[in-house]
Amino acid sequence: MSLSGHLKELRNRLFWSALFIIGGSVAGWFMFDAVFNELQRPIVELAGKPGSNATINFPTVVSALDVRVQVSIFLGILMSAPIWLYNLWAFVTPGLKKRERRYTIGFVLGSVPLFLGGTALAWSSLPTFVVVLVGFTPDGAANVINASEYILFTIRILLVFGLAFVMPVALVMLNFAGVITAQNIIKSWRMAVFVSAVVGAIATPVAEPMAMFLLMVPLLILYFLAAGIAYLHDKRVAKKLAALELADPQAAE
Repeated sequence: MSLSGHLKELRNRLFWSALFIIGGSVAGWFMFDAVFNELQRPIVELAGKPGSNATINFPTVVSALDVRVQVSIFLGILMSAPIWLYNLWAFVTPGLKKRERRYTIGFVLGSVPLFLGGTALAWSSLPTFVVVLVGFTPDGAANVINASEYILFTIRILLVFGLAFVMPVALVMLNFAGVITAQNIIKSWRMAVFVSAVVGAIATPVAEPMAMFLLMVPLLILYFLAAGIAYLHDKRVAKKLAALELADPQAAE
């Protein structure tokens, strides 16, 4: 395909992806009330407790509209993810070899449920984060939370948790592609613990150590699971190479 043909293909893929994102955003517009009520539930429950005074505030006339648009677009991107991921895959696939396509499909199939699992964990932990953070408000003072900042805070937590859970899948894909070995992964376990602690501290902006360990433990389990899968793959490849070398030493070289 010529350069102009690639550009035309890219334009078509972007057009259909944008069309479905817009359609998802329209659906997200009507889902806003249910989603926002669930997001602000920790604040509402906290405000109902004696001695607590916390509320979500819309400081300007257009703030409510801005927040509704932000949440709608975010929901639209999430709901249309299968479509724009497919279009991305359909655009990239012709340039990949058969083996690379198989690895990429495995990466997508493995990363999607892990991403959803990470966001589900963040969603279940969100009330704890909010209660702990709002708990730092001095007695007699009110915590008036900007609605836009609160939405961005919740979205950041969900995305960081989801992306953190996808990283072990990337290690497996690199191993299958021959970039790294299981031995490399296992030797780096100290660095994995350190990185998991840093990610847990960044993604859980609360003072409770348990909140950080809540993210660290699943990450480390997934890391060593990735190392185990890589070890089995390396063992299978070594066995295949040994058999090939016995059959034809020159072909093995």
